[in-house]
Amino acid sequence: MGRGEELSDFQRGTVVGCHLCQKSTREISALLALPQSTVSSVIVKWKRERITTTLPRCGRPQKLREEHRQILERVAREKCFTSIEALTAEFQSASGTVVSSNTIRRELHEMGFRGRVSSYSKARGGKRVVKKQAAPRRDDGDADVSRLDLRVGQILTAEQLPDTDSLFMEQVDVGEASPRTVVSELAKHISVDQVLNRMAVLVCNLEPAVTKGFTSQAVLLCARSSDGVEILDPPSGAVPGDRVTCQQFSGYPDKESTLEKKVWEHIQPDLRTDAQRVATYKGAAFGVEGKGVCTVQTMTNSEIK
Repeated sequence: MGRGEELSDFQRGTVVGCHLCQKSTREISALLALPQSTVSSVIVKWKRERITTTLPRCGRPQKLREEHRQILERVAREKCFTSIEALTAEFQSASGTVVSSNTIRRELHEMGFRGRVSSYSKARGGKRVVKKQAAPRRDDGDADVSRLDLRVGQILTAEQLPDTDSLFMEQVDVGEASPRTVVSELAKHISVDQVLNRMAVLVCNLEPAVTKGFTSQAVLLCARSSDGVEILDPPSGAVPGDRVTCQQFSGYPDKESTLEKKVWEHIQPDLRTDAQRVATYKGAAFGVEGKGVCTVQTMTNSEIK
């Protein structure tokens, strides 16, 4: 299939049919000669909306969907653009969604951004001169849980990696335009059936790691002890893309894919479940605002990693 080419309704229906027949994303991709990312996107759309067709649009959308707002927030925090047009172009590239610059400006204002994309002045001849802003250096010694980009995700597909006895490869919806590939060391403790379609909590801004030739784009958080492993449960009502935060630590996450391993190693030892099975950081519970805290089924006073 050529780049940018749309799938027909028949192709989309065939992808969903194969999925319902318990075929993996990789198997469907090989069978239909489609990219795995395309197959995953079709399955995600079907799971969310129970449709396979591409519906016609009636004019420009006035509001962004929640997952697109989260992408816009990330782009706005990571980039220091000189114009709203440049930020709009970057957002469209990251999300695959076409919107006007007026929509982007309105959404940014609603998020509380003010003057972020207008840090430039005009020199002679009308040319724009960008004012360089030095990014503040973050002290690794003061790192806390707020530097983690923690999100709720839904595990859409899972399969054991060939020639391994401990690794699963999952496609996880974290509220973005397409699922993320995640490699997790779960196969010795949890069956595929226990993983499929369940909600989870993921760290989404660690540097990608390559395992057995596959790039893992996030870390699936689990409580672990000598007795076994349990995946963290988000609160009831949480949806893919919801932010997981700890109110006692009000910082902001590092940019996507830039959280260094040493920062994660500094934070991780203080992630534990308490006596009530609640996920905590330095004893303070973390969860989704307005929906509750994250928990595990049975494991108390256990490390989370």
